[in-house]
Amino acid sequence: MYFFKLIRPLNLSIIALTMYGLGVFFETIYSKNELFGAESLPFRLLIFSTILIAAGGNIINDYFDIKADRVNKPERQIIGVYIKRRSAIVSHWVINFVAFSIAMYLSWVMESFLYLFIHLFSINVLWYYSMKGKRQFLFGNILIAALTALVPVLVGFYFHQVYANEFPQMDQFSFLLNSEIHYTYYLTIGLGSFAFILNLAREIVKDMEDVEGDKKLPAKTLPIILGLQKSKYISAAILSGVSICTLYIWLTTNNLTAMEIFPVLISLLIVVLCIVFLILSKSKKDFKRINALIKIAMAFGLLTPIYWTILLHYA
Repeated sequence: MYFFKLIRPLNLSIIALTMYGLGVFFETIYSKNELFGAESLPFRLLIFSTILIAAGGNIINDYFDIKADRVNKPERQIIGVYIKRRSAIVSHWVINFVAFSIAMYLSWVMESFLYLFIHLFSINVLWYYSMKGKRQFLFGNILIAALTALVPVLVGFYFHQVYANEFPQMDQFSFLLNSEIHYTYYLTIGLGSFAFILNLAREIVKDMEDVEGDKKLPAKTLPIILGLQKSKYISAAILSGVSICTLYIWLTTNNLTAMEIFPVLISLLIVVLCIVFLILSKSKKDFKRINALIKIAMAFGLLTPIYWTILLHYA
C-alpha cells in the first residue's frame, strides 16, 4: 500500500494515458499496424518501461528528500517511516534494471539504439536530479521539465519509425501545411514543448511550496535565491508565455477549429486561472493549489489526441 503511494500512481497513469492515447491516435490516422501499432507488444513495453523509470525516479527523489520532507510534507513521508531506506534503494535499482532490460529489447526489435540511450539517460538524470540537481538554481527545474517533455516525443519517434513510408489518412488535424511527412514529429514536439513549459512553471511553484524544507538541505532553488515574490512573477511570466504562444500558433499556422482543440483551450483557461492565483497567492496552501491546477492543465493538453481519436470515430 505504502509502496504504491511512493511511486505516485496518478502521475504514472497520466504518463500511460498520454502515450497510449497518442499511439491510438496515430493508428487511427495511419493504416493499422499489427506488429508495431498501439496494441502491439513493443509499444506496450515502451509504455511500461517509461512508467517504470518514472516510478524509480519518484522513489529516488523521496529517498534523497527525507530531511526536507520532514518539514515540507511530514504527513506524506513514507521512506524512513513505513518503508526502510535500504528497501527503497533496492526497489529503485530493481525497477530500473527491468526498464533497462526492456530498452535493450526495444532497441533490438526496433533496430535503433535511441531507446537504450533515452532510458539510460533518463535513469541517470533522475538520479542526478534527486541527489543534487534539484538543489541547484533553476537547473534541476529545467532537467525534470525536459524529461516530462520526452514522454510524447518518444512516442513520436516510435511511430515515425513504424510509419516512415506512409502518410496520415486524414482531412483534419493537419495543423501545418505539408506536415504529412513528419506529422508524428510535429505533433509530439508540440505537445512536448507545451509540457516542458508548463512543468517548468510547476517545478518553480513546487519550490515555493517547499521553501522551508529546502533550506534545511541546503538548496539553492529559485525562491530561496530570489525570494517568493520574484519567483511568483517568473512563474506567472512562463505561464503567460505558453498561453500567448499556443494561441498565436493556433491562429496563424493551422486549420484547427476551436472544437477540435477544445481540451487545449480548457487547459489554457486553467493556466490563466493559475496566473491570477499566483499573483494573489500568499501561503503554502495557495502554492499547493496552483501546483495541482497546473498538473490538471498539463493533463488536458497531453490527452488531446485521445479527444481527437473520439472525434474521428464519431465524425
